[in-house]
Amino acid sequence: MRISALIFLALLVATPCPVHAQPIVNVGLAAPLSGDFQLLGRQWANGVRVAVNALSGTVQLVEADTGCTAEGGATAARHLAEADVSVVIGFLCTPAVEAAMPVLKEAGIPVITPVRTDSLTDRRERTGWPVYRLGPRDDDEQKAVADILLPRWRDAHFAIVDDGTLYGRELAENLRAETELAGLNPVFVDTFRPQLDNQVGLLGRLRNAGATHVFVGGDRADIAIMARDAAELDYDVTFAGGEALRAADGDVPLPAGILMVGLPKWSDVATPEALDAFQNAEILAEGYTLPGYAALEVAAEAARMAASQGVPVEDVLASASYETALGLVSFEENGDLAQTPYRLFRYDGNAFTEMD
Repeated sequence: MRISALIFLALLVATPCPVHAQPIVNVGLAAPLSGDFQLLGRQWANGVRVAVNALSGTVQLVEADTGCTAEGGATAARHLAEADVSVVIGFLCTPAVEAAMPVLKEAGIPVITPVRTDSLTDRRERTGWPVYRLGPRDDDEQKAVADILLPRWRDAHFAIVDDGTLYGRELAENLRAETELAGLNPVFVDTFRPQLDNQVGLLGRLRNAGATHVFVGGDRADIAIMARDAAELDYDVTFAGGEALRAADGDVPLPAGILMVGLPKWSDVATPEALDAFQNAEILAEGYTLPGYAALEVAAEAARMAASQGVPVEDVLASASYETALGLVSFEENGDLAQTPYRLFRYDGNAFTEMD
């Protein structure tokens, strides 16, 4: 018996202990898995699940369906709080996340969300909501248009036009305000009538003003018509627009050469490792899948760091940076994404390609 005990102890000492094994962290997934927005919710959930598999059993996922409603968001929050998750990722709709935050704040559970609504983080000082935005704000597109185009067009004769819609006017007005702050003056500013068969009159006014570059706060169809009419008038001009250019062609196809300030296709910027993970899972890397994957990466790493340091997860989210499938992620003091995802693209006749 004594010899057997000694042998057992020797074997125990000789057996390597998994002291460096990563701890299992509990992460909550909240998404509209039913209802009108379930397609987006399933994309997000698929991306999260692929990331969980890629992390080889170090994450325990707890899922909750928000239905993209306030009631569903509150119910999902209570379920995830009872499950004692360390952090929640998702809530793709404003009503759901706003209803969930009081519950999750009380439980001390931070949220990583792609929701764009500005007020979600603008009210942080008053609400104290521990919410972190993995994506742009609603007003980030306006800022990006000015930040990207003005340095390039500083010495150009540029014009600013919009279609009178809320979207188009906000883009144009912000760009015009930023030109004034930069000491620049557009050669032409106007609001055009959208959805016309042609924009020859507008093009004539732009040419008479000497405009060589035109920012259009409008949709793809109107910009395509302007570019067609300019070509027919032998008017050499460069057009640029915002994210609305990602839409499908209308009756007039968008010609090559149009510039767009917008978000990239996530599959174009994702790491090869992440794309391989989707391919192995036989899941198409589209829509919300890659942002969901990146959100899980951030959540899992933040939970591990917090556990090792003995601090709340929110403290780590507010101060650390994370390498993800979509690049470096860190957050501003109010929870907004510190990095702008907007870039400048040029249409080549088939797709938008990023410019240097």
